[in-house]
Amino acid sequence: MGIYTRVGENLIPPSPLPFLSPIDEINTLSRTTTMASARTLPDCWGHRGASAAYPENTLASFEAAIRDGAEGIESDVHVSSDDVVIMFHDPELSRTTNSTGRIKDRTWYGENGMEHVRTVKEPRQAIPTFAETVTLLMKPENHHVKFNIDVKPQNNPSRLFSLMNTIITSQPNWQTVLAPRLVLGLWHPSFIQPAKDNLPHLTRSFIGISLSAARTYFWDNCDFFSMGFAVLATTDGEKFRKECKDAGKKLMVWTVNKPEHMMEHYTVMDGAVRWGVDCILTDVTKIWLDMRSALYADYEKTILQYSRTFLWTTIDFWTPYQLLRVYVQTSYLEKIAGPFASSAPATGVGASLRAAVV
Repeated sequence: MGIYTRVGENLIPPSPLPFLSPIDEINTLSRTTTMASARTLPDCWGHRGASAAYPENTLASFEAAIRDGAEGIESDVHVSSDDVVIMFHDPELSRTTNSTGRIKDRTWYGENGMEHVRTVKEPRQAIPTFAETVTLLMKPENHHVKFNIDVKPQNNPSRLFSLMNTIITSQPNWQTVLAPRLVLGLWHPSFIQPAKDNLPHLTRSFIGISLSAARTYFWDNCDFFSMGFAVLATTDGEKFRKECKDAGKKLMVWTVNKPEHMMEHYTVMDGAVRWGVDCILTDVTKIWLDMRSALYADYEKTILQYSRTFLWTTIDFWTPYQLLRVYVQTSYLEKIAGPFASSAPATGVGASLRAAVV
């Protein structure tokens, strides 16, 4: 049965997933040979673009992911002191550029503005603005590309979303050509209402590793869930995947760079695709796209090349370790943007379950 772990008032079921022997896998695959050609495999979204090959969160990286054939790209947003929305992951500049300082304290324009900053990684690139990225998406040849906007909790949501709305709505035919392709990714529940108020036309997504937070605060407010790969490999993660499928919620998993991890999303069990995610977020877009082509060409031969032993031999996929990661991440988010419970009312699956218990 395994050991259940208590976290607060919740009992978390054990991991790992049920074991499937190699013979069982082969037999299961044989039963589904005729389904392989008809199977729809997950989309590829470039994490900060094709960031393994190019400097992350740059136009060169975004363009490379699109050239590879990615259906979507992902990037992060921050706001300068002079109200320019820029594409950058960290709240400060030093890790990836030749400059320093917090973005919110730096200007974009001027002699010392961030418009002159360049990446450390070659080929050296400028930091793109949100407006420049939207211009890239609005090119006719890129009208198929979706864009996941990762909203970092250091931002003032009302200020950021208002600035973004001005840029989005300035585009021709934005309601039909642009807005349906944008996904607004939220880490903290205090960002939900400002998103509804300022960007009601965008799809909202929860980003995180806490299944409890996803169910309790975001379930009724988001149609998309962007979850860490390892947490979805737990028993509760398997349950969450089913909940998303039953409710018609889209599911993205990040950041998946190892081929054996990519393949786990598509392992067949009992005649169905086990994970059933809609898209994966990866730094190595070309690798997943090549693997996906190989799966379409010969599903059985391709999938049998990859082992699943990492689920049992790697600490990242053990439930106690995942619970520790959730605690650390939640504490970090609450330190920046305040307690979850006081930021937004509890709704959705988690709230319903708690109400039923009480």
